[in-house]
Amino acid sequence: MEKPKHHIFVCASFRADGEAKGMCSKKGAAGFLPYIENEILDRGLDAQVTSTGCMKMCDNGPVLVIHPNNTWYGGVETEEIIDEILDALEGGGVAEAYCI
Repeated sequence: MEKPKHHIFVCASFRADGEAKGMCSKKGAAGFLPYIENEILDRGLDAQVTSTGCMKMCDNGPVLVIHPNNTWYGGVETEEIIDEILDALEGGGVAEAYCI
């Protein structure tokens, strides 16, 4: 497998001891992973999605980061917001309304 063009990181709020704490976890961010993966496949995006430990942006949670752009999104609480972010990614842009 070649490296993907984009890597989408979703904060799952895991701490060093493996316990999920924080706003991203409380708002169900990890539950968005299957939705994002399916959208990547349906849209034919050259991207990979990965859950992460705490990104230390709890006031903005749930948090999603897209690399290599280094675009940070906050308040990613619904599938509709994810769709807006992925629409922007597909179009080569940024979903400004959710940037942090």
